[in-house]
Amino acid sequence: MENSTKYEILYIIRPDINDEAKQELIARFDKILTDLGTEIVESKDWAKKRLAYEINDYREGIYHLITLNAENADGINEFDRLARINRDILRHMITKVEA
Repeated sequence: MENSTKYEILYIIRPDINDEAKQELIARFDKILTDLGTEIVESKDWAKKRLAYEINDYREGIYHLITLNAENADGINEFDRLARINRDILRHMITKVEA
């Protein structure tokens, strides 16, 4: 991807999700990105951490980090839209990485 931009997406998964459902969630959201032409460099669990403040009655969450390259924002915009309405994702943040 020659004219691609690097991004990081950090999202917090609810802590009481079972492992199989968590893997399905990660695979589904990775696929949303790749189906729309985004190249995933890495998609990994970062840590289970205590939240600074309670979100939806949860005091901790599973942090998942995706590093990616994108030539356009289609996949990122769709990820953003679907992450907002998914009950298993408590919060997400998309960051453009400056070269």
